[in-house]
Amino acid sequence: MEGEPAFTIVGRLRSVRCALRGAAIVLRTQHNAWIHAVATLLVGAAGLATGLSRLEWCALVLAVVAVWTAEGLNTAIECLVDLASPGRHPLAANAKDVAAGAVLVAAAGAVAIGLLVFGPHVLAWARR
Repeated sequence: MEGEPAFTIVGRLRSVRCALRGAAIVLRTQHNAWIHAVATLLVGAAGLATGLSRLEWCALVLAVVAVWTAEGLNTAIECLVDLASPGRHPLAANAKDVAAGAVLVAAAGAVAIGLLVFGPHVLAWARR
């Protein structure tokens, strides 16, 4: 397209640096992200301990990525709403609540996937 800057490796590296900065902002500023980080580490450790199949790992990775994506988008929406509406406004509150609700839905789905993946392993271990 006309007027767009050319593709460069330096430009792509700059984009990655910005994305990493954004991920760091989420981790640094969002208390729920700390909970997600601990849950991510626990799920990874439990997966290694139980010897999950490739398909089980895929399900868990998708669930974890969905939660982190929702949390990142929620943080971005909160920042934009605060910028656009520094005062209290019912629509601003609705936007933030809907974004937070999306994180809750993703987290609940991740818990369900975790139960489906780890449940049979736990039952097999309990029967020994």
